[in-house]
Amino acid sequence: MIPELGHIALILALCLALVQGLLPLVGAARGIPGWIAVAPQAALGQAVLVAFAFGCMTYAYVTSDFSVLNVAENSHTLKPMLYKISGVWGNHEGSLLLWILILVVFGAAVAIFGNNLPATLKARVLAIQGLIGVGFLSFILFTSNPFARLLPAPLEGRGLNPLLQDPGLAFHPPFLYLGYVGFSVAFSFAVAALIEGRVDPAWARWVRPWTLAAWCFLTIGIALGSWWAYYELGWGGWWFWDPVENASFMPWLAGTALLHSAIVVEKRDTLKSWTVLLAILTFSLSLLGTFLVRSGVINSVHAFATDPTRGVFILLFLAVVVGGSLALYAFRAPALQGVGVFAPLSREGALILNNLLLAVACAAVLLGTLYPLALDAISGAKVSVGPQYFNSVFVPLMTPLVAAVAIGPLLAWKRGDLAAALRRLLPAAVAVIVALAIGLWLHNERGFMALLGLGLAAWLGIGALCELALRVKLFAAPMAETLQRARFLPRAAWGMTVAHLGVALLVLGITVSETWQVEVQQVMKPGESVQVGPILYRFQGVVPIKGPNYTAMQGRFEIIEDGAVVRELRPAQRRYQQPPMETTEAAIRSSPLADLYAVVGEGDAERGWAVRLYWKPLVSWIWLGALIMALGGFLSLSDRRLRVGAPSGRRHASAPAAAE
Repeated sequence: MIPELGHIALILALCLALVQGLLPLVGAARGIPGWIAVAPQAALGQAVLVAFAFGCMTYAYVTSDFSVLNVAENSHTLKPMLYKISGVWGNHEGSLLLWILILVVFGAAVAIFGNNLPATLKARVLAIQGLIGVGFLSFILFTSNPFARLLPAPLEGRGLNPLLQDPGLAFHPPFLYLGYVGFSVAFSFAVAALIEGRVDPAWARWVRPWTLAAWCFLTIGIALGSWWAYYELGWGGWWFWDPVENASFMPWLAGTALLHSAIVVEKRDTLKSWTVLLAILTFSLSLLGTFLVRSGVINSVHAFATDPTRGVFILLFLAVVVGGSLALYAFRAPALQGVGVFAPLSREGALILNNLLLAVACAAVLLGTLYPLALDAISGAKVSVGPQYFNSVFVPLMTPLVAAVAIGPLLAWKRGDLAAALRRLLPAAVAVIVALAIGLWLHNERGFMALLGLGLAAWLGIGALCELALRVKLFAAPMAETLQRARFLPRAAWGMTVAHLGVALLVLGITVSETWQVEVQQVMKPGESVQVGPILYRFQGVVPIKGPNYTAMQGRFEIIEDGAVVRELRPAQRRYQQPPMETTEAAIRSSPLADLYAVVGEGDAERGWAVRLYWKPLVSWIWLGALIMALGGFLSLSDRRLRVGAPSGRRHASAPAAAE
């Protein structure tokens, strides 16, 4: 009975989505207040109905109701409770239900927190959100019903993919979807602005918090996915430029550009049409990721294997959303003329350079991801675009971007003084010299790339601190005044500094871990030792163990320092019974300075066991940097100026200029 109630709730949500998507649009166009007022109520009603349906699905998983086909195919009575719950979104139908839940929650948030919006704009934004909901609710009801019954019900389910039975993967999809779907609000604001024919600084102020929230969640989601791949797949890496990885990275790049371009619209009332286009493209790239994961056109550990009918539905929906919004943009964008005038060498110019490099990088990733798929579909030819392409294209684009990030905040609006900005960055230049000296001392065959990465990390990190020191007049005013300035410094300014420091830590972690890591692959017998960088590993053999729903062969390595055993690593090869599958469980000992990483493979006591051992310096700084970036975003989001939106006086003052 409960699954049927969930199904009915989704049907009612679709009906409400149709109402939300049509009546407010007509009401805003014709000035009918009653129809305009429908939008918030419909958005809240949708959120309640979809949340109820999601609760019904979760209940079916928790109680192991195998009469529900989705539960029978993706759960098992022996699964720990955490993975029973995360199993709800560990499949195509359930993950789509989670996507819709987040979509309607964002719509409800706009309805609740958008009271400072003009009534017609709010109605149009919620109407666009409703139409997006119509597409996804139709998709789940007509092609991917999560509540389909299986009669007679089996006594036991097939179980969840063992690779997904991991805490990292339990939380990775929700954060990723919060990012993907969060950009739908920016998209809705963009389309609503095109319909109204007006983009002004107030509009940018309204868009920024939603974009910033989505960006923060997507940053965390990507970091969790990378961390999971690092320790769960047992291959020793953290990023492989997999098509599904790229599918999440592309909207992140576009969203980063959108965040910075919205600042220019807000501060200088220019870059309007470009910012609207970025909002459209960012969400379009999120939809593209949905298509890649669910269409069956790629093979990836991250992808859902589905039938072609679902892929065609998503492709048609993608064509309607992207094609329709771009057609509207082509028709209305010429009217969105900016009024701000600025010199190329200015803060606006630095932000435009930021956008240009991010857009080109995103296009390069898009080309490398889609070209093999398009070539295969057209001619049947198989080509592989791997890390070598992406690294050779991406690194040259990101190098000037990271270098410019330290300079941009020190330039004035309208016209900047580059020489003065560089003088203020003298401590950063000294830090670069020190970093280069350290890099030359720690000589490596990949010397140039190592020096480049160390220099960029030092330049950006110290540069961000220099900009903060300038704001609070550190060493240029009495300490009491400095502390007073720091206390009243806007949180958005603190957030920018923290986010840029996170980027510096990320660059440093990537550079050091990729340049100076040591890897050893060989066959070892019990009692043998091997030196891996500064660490001595001693292999003690392999023993069988039994887990709650798997059996395993567990290796044991002793870590020797100064002749004494200081710790142990116990990697394993697991064999799951339901569903039948083998997985590699790496053993990792993390510390702030380096990770010890061990993997044991096939073998026996006589011939030995295949092992892979690593010493990975500063690799954990990659995820630390990403989390600090997200922390900086949330810190900015807490700034009252972003939470309350544009002041009404400024909004009214900017409207005539925007309408010209």
